[in-house]
Amino acid sequence: MAPDDIQDLPIRDEMIRLGQLLKLANLAEDGTEAKELIENGLVQVNGQIETRRGRQLHEGDTVSVNRQSVRVVRR
Repeated sequence: MAPDDIQDLPIRDEMIRLGQLLKLANLAEDGTEAKELIENGLVQVNGQIETRRGRQLHEGDTVSVNRQSVRVVRR
């Protein structure tokens, strides 16, 4: 995936948890789907598979699921 395929996802706080980000970015319909994606090893944070739904994400972190990527940015 080319870097310009990454969409910026603005957040208002200093961090967001991975499960919340998946829902906010429409990468998961709800918390149940987010949990399943994470448990099945389908979510990458900064290029590494992430298995913790509560992982804290900060500005500049990139999350990828099913060939879609978003980058956390502050508003």
